[in-house]
Amino acid sequence: MTVPRPEADAADRRSLHERIAADLRDEIMGGDLAPGASLPSTVHLKERFGASNATVQKALQLLKEEQLVIGRAGAAVTVREHRQRTVRPASYMAPVGSGEPYRWLTEAAATGSRAHSTLLEVAECEPPADVAEALRLPGSGTALLRRQLLVVDDEPVELVASYYPLEIVAGTAITGRRKIPGGTPTLLADLGYPPRLSVDRVSARVPTQDQYQALRLPGDLPVLRTLRVVYSEAERPIEATVMVKAGHLYELQYEFTPE
Repeated sequence: MTVPRPEADAADRRSLHERIAADLRDEIMGGDLAPGASLPSTVHLKERFGASNATVQKALQLLKEEQLVIGRAGAAVTVREHRQRTVRPASYMAPVGSGEPYRWLTEAAATGSRAHSTLLEVAECEPPADVAEALRLPGSGTALLRRQLLVVDDEPVELVASYYPLEIVAGTAITGRRKIPGGTPTLLADLGYPPRLSVDRVSARVPTQDQYQALRLPGDLPVLRTLRVVYSEAERPIEATVMVKAGHLYELQYEFTPE
């Protein structure tokens, strides 16, 4: 297959090394360049993209900074193992039994990864407008915020901000600055609000300053922002969570059945 050279597209205002990195990134994330595989040689990339050696090296440096590839002196640049993580949102919905680890920890362990979370903040606050609407809060209404950073294999991977209606959680363990045994789905179920339905709205965003720093993002790549609203009986919203992940390291997997 003949690949059009990036400089042929006058509408693409990115620099040539950014366009080269974008094409290679797509091949890595799509599986054409599999984990452990060597990238094409510099000579091949120069010919393919009509680029200089310096431009190709700048493109490869971007991919190294994104931790998608590994380059060693005297060796070919290779795709890092297990860089893109697949997240199945449905696997996190159900409560866990007493003494069992959070489901996201179980999912991480199943892939051979080490995971933990750091609780950053617990406070009453006025949530973002889309969260307030999802929780059906009155104008200038407040909710309880629990904000944490998820870490996998010593790398920050996700910022999670969960909001709860105060009339449901006031006086419960959710308001404390400590982790909740079994997680919030288990506690909400014990309070009489078992999760029955989760609705996700996923968008790609330019990271905020806080997200950029907390996730140690390279360059100006987008993040995946998921607004998840959890409903209990009678379609009552009991939780709204904003989850932000590095867009180049994650994909979301959903299963559907015909209605």
